[in-house]
Amino acid sequence: MTENITSVGGGGKSDAGVSALTGRTGAGAPAETRGKTTIADGVVAKIAGMAAREVPGIYNLGAGMARAFGAMRERVPGGGGGAVTRGVRVEVGERQAAVDLDVVVEYGVSIVDVAGDVRTSVISAVERMTGLEVVEVNIAVDDVHLPDEEEEAEPDGGRVR
Repeated sequence: MTENITSVGGGGKSDAGVSALTGRTGAGAPAETRGKTTIADGVVAKIAGMAAREVPGIYNLGAGMARAFGAMRERVPGGGGGAVTRGVRVEVGERQAAVDLDVVVEYGVSIVDVAGDVRTSVISAVERMTGLEVVEVNIAVDDVHLPDEEEEAEPDGGRVR
């Protein structure tokens, strides 16, 4: 029998960017540990992005240009799939993960408190859902959203009625 092992594909393997959680094998092993579970980097990025967005005081994720291109991509049919992971980068190792976030905070909130809340939320969600240990969550505050700075609203209707 082997112990629970987490491995990552890489170095020319076709499953690069995927974390594999391998359980114990053999007839005496519990059923829930028999076999292999793989977790893609994109899954960890989505979990981290959703957890960060849920924190009060976070206006948006992503640096200025990424948000601008993302807004344009969302207007194109079928092009808005990456909104959850915009501003999120992850590195997944054998048993650990590291997360980098680019965030925009609301004006008036304590950036230090919001950053701490984001770290707590992201670490809790990723560790609970994947079983990976999160070793660090690096946060880059790229902008502060002011109350009078609203995104360009779409017109109420088209030019032709």
